[in-house]
Amino acid sequence: MELFCFVRVFIFHKMKHIFFFLLISFSALAQIEKVEPPFWYEGMTHSDLQILFYGKNIAQNTVLVSNGVVIKSVQKTENQNYLFVTIDTKNVTAQDLVFTFKNGKKSFTKKYPIKKRKTNSKERKSFDSSDMVYLIMPDRFANGNPNNDSTVDTQEKGDRKNPGGRHGGDIEGIVQNLDYLQSLGVTALWSTPLCEDNDKVYSYHTYGQSDVYKIDSRYGTNEDYVRLSAEMKKRNLKLIMDYVTNHWGAEHWMFKDLPSYDWFHQFPGFAQSNYRMTTQFDSNASERDAKYCMDGWFVPSMPDLNQSNPLVVNYLVQNAIWWIEYADLDGFRVDTYSYNDKEGIAKWTKAITDEYPYFNIVGEVWMHNQAQISYWQKDSPISKIQSYNSYLPSVMDFTLHDVFGNVFNEDNANWSDGMIKFYENFTNDFLYANPNNLLIFAENHDTNRLNQIYKNDFKKYQMTLAILATMRGIPQLYAGSEIGMAGDKGKGDADIRQDFPGGWKEDANNAFSASGRTELQKQYFDVTAKLFNWRKNKAVIHSGKLKHYIPENNVYVYFRYSDTENVMVVINNNKEKQIIKLDRFKESIQYYKSGKDVLSGMTYDVTKEITVDGKSALILELN
Repeated sequence: MELFCFVRVFIFHKMKHIFFFLLISFSALAQIEKVEPPFWYEGMTHSDLQILFYGKNIAQNTVLVSNGVVIKSVQKTENQNYLFVTIDTKNVTAQDLVFTFKNGKKSFTKKYPIKKRKTNSKERKSFDSSDMVYLIMPDRFANGNPNNDSTVDTQEKGDRKNPGGRHGGDIEGIVQNLDYLQSLGVTALWSTPLCEDNDKVYSYHTYGQSDVYKIDSRYGTNEDYVRLSAEMKKRNLKLIMDYVTNHWGAEHWMFKDLPSYDWFHQFPGFAQSNYRMTTQFDSNASERDAKYCMDGWFVPSMPDLNQSNPLVVNYLVQNAIWWIEYADLDGFRVDTYSYNDKEGIAKWTKAITDEYPYFNIVGEVWMHNQAQISYWQKDSPISKIQSYNSYLPSVMDFTLHDVFGNVFNEDNANWSDGMIKFYENFTNDFLYANPNNLLIFAENHDTNRLNQIYKNDFKKYQMTLAILATMRGIPQLYAGSEIGMAGDKGKGDADIRQDFPGGWKEDANNAFSASGRTELQKQYFDVTAKLFNWRKNKAVIHSGKLKHYIPENNVYVYFRYSDTENVMVVINNNKEKQIIKLDRFKESIQYYKSGKDVLSGMTYDVTKEITVDGKSALILELN
């Protein structure tokens, strides 16, 4: 009996010690709540990997790593919950590294995966002037999985009745409609951000991100995003991520527990940006004005990231590279590029293009002057004056967008109105380092809708499309243009971001299907698909030279040509038909005798004169 009692007491004490040990171990492991990047890849140019370990008082630990990997630095901030550990991965092959964290006699370990890199990942090709980029807002495109319209880990729930609410569009909806994109002539997809935005309201635009390593659960999962990329690759479609470097959302976990006071711009706290991007290069600008442009917050719910902080820039660099590698991306569109700290954003851009030399990045530079837009393009002749280089390969051609916004309503041409606006826009191409790598567009998710401006005048849409499909640069179409969708920005953003008809099972009208389109939708879709499918294989449009002629009688004529091909484009912005005498274009027409119109299929004699209907376009392949 005594022996039994002794054994029972002994076992109790042993179990108590084991339980205490397990409790300590669990507590230690619980210290690490996040590791970012969650894993990395072998063979990266960015081999000095800075890993963020986050957890309660994690900085009180010393750190070791397995397999002889060199820890180059351990950086702490004023917040003890953060530890930035930089390791050299230059010669590290795919494996699980083991980090050991010690605090006195207590210690615990954490595995960190180094994964095998995709073959030829560094040399990946990107989107370029051979592509047609299709822009979608995923919440408004198609609801492929109604089960994730509302999720437990996000605050705002699905409510399609609310014009500015979450409507349920998701990654699965995109996957299900990839065939539609192909039939339209799309070759690259730009989706507005898909990472988590946990704002209480107005979160569908997803530009106020709360976790930049996690796809918003209302769109799907990280694995769903990877699957989208893979499904697109099967169809030779390219995936462009909308990346936000300037700000995060106020619900971001790092904003709620700041790594350091200067991780975000502080005034202290919020101060509104003055939105005057000219202060970035204005030699006469006051320091205060320049600061409030770069450092001011876009809106109170979007704290402004401090790209002059090396930890912030490196975090953004690694996050961007991680997404490219993990999701096999083909390009970036960068939101509000010219609001960033210009030296910091240049470092970010160069780091990415050093890793991927052929990777295209287009920056949103919403300005209304070619020299000012040019300033932000890589190797710009304008920014060289100030010895600045953004390293940004592509910028958005907002001055061309401005022309599209009113020119086809200007029936009576004069010295400054009508088609002369297009001509004058392109005369300034000499200001750009690479005008063929500009993103050209007539509308996007932030502007008034084209079909609203032109009251669904199909002829004006057709003229717009003719220029987008044949002019230098990379054409971008906003979802719904191709079926005549309109929307008035004056009524609010929700009106220019309406749901695509047919993306929800309850929709009576399904514009994704040829049989489901109305007559108006069919008319718009057919001409769009015809032009952009034709464009896919026209090298002369992708990379040929441009020669244009001063407009006369509101008629603009230009040629895209190479040594082997020649395309003549005629845009008649008159209400009345025009007879165009062709002797003025002899240097471009040369020995060609006829031209076949891409739109109508008709053949025109180009030796003397041609007749062009009012408010119409000809795209003549010369023979």
